[in-house]
Amino acid sequence: MSSYTAGRKWIKYEIKKAWNDGKGVMGIYVHNLKDSDGNQSSKGGNPFDAFNIDGKSLSKIVKAYDPPYSTSTYVYDHIKENLSAWIEKAIEIRGKYD
Repeated sequence: MSSYTAGRKWIKYEIKKAWNDGKGVMGIYVHNLKDSDGNQSSKGGNPFDAFNIDGKSLSKIVKAYDPPYSTSTYVYDHIKENLSAWIEKAIEIRGKYD
């Protein structure tokens, strides 16, 4: 999630739709990835803060991963190495709310 992600209309729609469809939901902060001009954006807010499940903020339920590196190459590698485990965890978490 970059500095603009959390407030985008389609992000909110996709989160709500995925959760309501029973899909695993997770986020990845991508603020340390370089854009086409070589610039890195600042870290954005957590879009899951805008949702509540059974009176609890969705951001307290689902994971939003923040790779611990500031170099773009290392961030990409960290995401690549962990993505399948993060997806499995998102599915596991969602299964607790069926």
